[in-house]
Amino acid sequence: MRRLLTGSLALLCALLATPAVGQTPAAAAPPAQPIRQVDFDAAVKQAIERNPSVAAAATSIDRAEALLQGTRSAIRPTVSGSIASTTLNSSRGFEGTVTQPQTQATFGVTAAVPVLAPSRWASVNQARDQVEVSRFSAAEVQQQIGVAAAQAYLSVIAVKRQVEVNEQALESARAHLDYAQKRLEGGAGSRLNQLRAAQEVSSGELRIENTRLLLRRAQEALGVLMAENGPVDTSGEPNLETAANIDEAAWMAARPDLRTQNAAIRANERVVGDSRFDWYPNATAAFTPVYVAPAGLFQPSRGWAFTVQFAQPIFDAGSRRSQTALRNVALSQSKFQLTSLELQARSDVRFAQETIASAERALTTARLASQQANEVLRITTSAFQVGATTNIEVIDAQRSAQDAETSAAIAQDELSRARLNLLVALGRFPR
Repeated sequence: MRRLLTGSLALLCALLATPAVGQTPAAAAPPAQPIRQVDFDAAVKQAIERNPSVAAAATSIDRAEALLQGTRSAIRPTVSGSIASTTLNSSRGFEGTVTQPQTQATFGVTAAVPVLAPSRWASVNQARDQVEVSRFSAAEVQQQIGVAAAQAYLSVIAVKRQVEVNEQALESARAHLDYAQKRLEGGAGSRLNQLRAAQEVSSGELRIENTRLLLRRAQEALGVLMAENGPVDTSGEPNLETAANIDEAAWMAARPDLRTQNAAIRANERVVGDSRFDWYPNATAAFTPVYVAPAGLFQPSRGWAFTVQFAQPIFDAGSRRSQTALRNVALSQSKFQLTSLELQARSDVRFAQETIASAERALTTARLASQQANEVLRITTSAFQVGATTNIEVIDAQRSAQDAETSAAIAQDELSRARLNLLVALGRFPR
């Protein structure tokens, strides 16, 4: 902002009413606790490894694998046992011979295996496809957490730059106040010039305090994303350079969202192709040994049965056809979604490239403007010291220099974020 608030009327009145001229000492702050510093790659890696959202996404893989195990069990042999006890009101028989005891227990074991189950076999492959989709989805969540951590890291750096700008501006304002104070004490300056300089110092201290609080907030946000129990600070600038040659086929295949969508399409294509198995016959073979105690006249104590059961769908009122239609609709929707994602991905890459070019030009201009503003401040200060101008021009030059430094810091942050966005759009982040 070109014209910052330089102080309130109450502050000015208080300064005018103060008999002694000088800077009000700030309240002593408690000693700051040391904050852990990490580099860019370590911060992103830890966020991906320890953030709870990534762990929650991994549970979807476990769920898909559990469903796969359940589907596999439907095509594997099963063994079950049974015990039955029957008590009649009296035994059965004729001519003194008991044919059916009053109480009889039957012990049986049944082993069954599906020998022809096309739809079940297809379900296993379909469940395996869902495991693949879940893994790609988890990778997509990892990218999102990594990008969030990277943005938080850049935010900390951006606020630290602003703290440096404000500290430099405060140092300049204090130097001007010291000069105005000495002139006032020597009888060459005015009370008004000293108050203007003191007001700039107070405003600068307020900006410093606010910016340091913003820095702590950014550090806390980075710590939360990294699953740290406390704030985390940055230890250096990240390397976000991108190769000049960009192959569309390569980066399309690297983007997690496109990989997830392609996996979903393959899964839906298999489901549609397997719809024909709904009309295939099914067969199950079962072997059941039986032990009966006590044995009856017409029922031996030991026996077994082998059964082969076939089933063939002949007529369906429409449920299978409606399921097939719904599967085709799901396949079409997934393809449309892929087309939409590809269009957005190409737009992301183009816009990120344009943003980088624009940010580089803006940064060059901002740095030049900062140099020019600092030169204006130097000349204005020299002119004021020889009485060629007033301190109003000095204060205005100080504000202009601070605004120019702030603009340069913002331009640097925009360039870093643009480079990060290009890496994300190309599927090259996290590395």
